[in-house]
Amino acid sequence: MMFYCLLVFHLAIVLIAPIFSMGLINRVKSLWAGRRGPRLNQTWFDLVRLLHKTPVYSVTTSWIFPIAPLVILATTITASLLSPIVPGFAPLGFRGDFVAFAYILGLGKLFLMLGALDTGSAFEGMGASREATYSALAEPALLLGLGTLAWASGSQSFQDLVMPDGSWFNDIALRILIGVALMVVLLIESSRVPADDPCTHLELTMVHEVMILDHSGPELAIVQYASAMKMTMFAGIVASILNPFSANSGPLSIVLAVICSVVLISAIAIFVGLIESVTARLRFRALPLFTMSAFIAVLLALVVTAGNQGVSP
Repeated sequence: MMFYCLLVFHLAIVLIAPIFSMGLINRVKSLWAGRRGPRLNQTWFDLVRLLHKTPVYSVTTSWIFPIAPLVILATTITASLLSPIVPGFAPLGFRGDFVAFAYILGLGKLFLMLGALDTGSAFEGMGASREATYSALAEPALLLGLGTLAWASGSQSFQDLVMPDGSWFNDIALRILIGVALMVVLLIESSRVPADDPCTHLELTMVHEVMILDHSGPELAIVQYASAMKMTMFAGIVASILNPFSANSGPLSIVLAVICSVVLISAIAIFVGLIESVTARLRFRALPLFTMSAFIAVLLALVVTAGNQGVSP
């Protein structure tokens, strides 16, 4: 019974929380600017509006362009089912699944770039090149961070390597460092400020937005929804890393873990909104340094883990 309750919660976060996460971000940005802002579920109405439109295709596109959004959505949903939101539970968890998680996301990103290149647009090709570059910089931090957690926990399953144990408070420095690194990855992967600005339409500065300029109607809705889902997924991973409760310690612990994860995911959305309110998009030459900050945090976490494991230099 508890398994099905956790499954319903996980699916609700994966499918519904992206709508409200974007709403929280937009509301925080509006309040910071002195405006009331849109309602929290405004993204839902925007997606419904796009779903009722007829897509328009360029004469240069092939079969890759219309299926790219479907592959992006499918890979994002699959990766979301592999990643934990509550420590100790992932619907499709298996040994070594965190590696599959990274490469499934990579497959979706491949089709995002192929869809951009398929239009024959120089601007979209430029965006695809930038996306590939920043993804190549962020992926080592993601895999090394998850690998460090696997070493610290002695587990090779995504749902278990984020599990808190008796030494959770002793490992708080490790978890904070990994959380900081994954927050940087979240901002890069979901194309948020300071890595990218989802509100700009200046081709010379866009990364993600320039790749979806030719998408319209339902396909644009799918891409935007998948992007919001990916951001919420990474927020759930950070929440599960910082969550001191787990799904394997009794009913009370499960309830506390669920509440804690929801609060942390909401706090991350508010934090992203604050970042976008008080900072500007970084210059392209500064983005590798921003990505390097995640890698440095992971290296420090690796040193902390080595010290906890008694490994001498």
